[in-house]
Amino acid sequence: QVQLVESGGGLVQTGGSLRLSCAASGRTFGHYVTGWFRQPPGKEREFVAALNWNGDVTKYTDSVKGRFTISRDNAKYTVYLQMNTLKPEDTAVYYCAVDVNHYKTVPTTQDAYDYWGQGTQVTVSS
Repeated sequence: QVQLVESGGGLVQTGGSLRLSCAASGRTFGHYVTGWFRQPPGKEREFVAALNWNGDVTKYTDSVKGRFTISRDNAKYTVYLQMNTLKPEDTAVYYCAVDVNHYKTVPTTQDAYDYWGQGTQVTVSS
């Protein structure tokens, strides 16, 4: 089992920044792919970013490239999502997730991920 707890969400103005954290406990966190997904109001949950076990492979959805950065600190069992130049369309509940079946390749589909956090709300005001 892997338990995930997100934090760092909140209300921010357009152009502002937030850093989300995902703290893990349970199984050996450092071996697995970790990703961030989000669910905008009234929409389906979608992929945002993910990285492999040591952070040398990352993937981002096109809408956040150049603005968001995913990183991890395996010694602290934590994955981060630095979000800069936020836009109202970034408003969503953000979830972190762990894929225990991959460690080099980085899936972008939800069904590849085995454990999920409870989510943290990010609201960007215009």
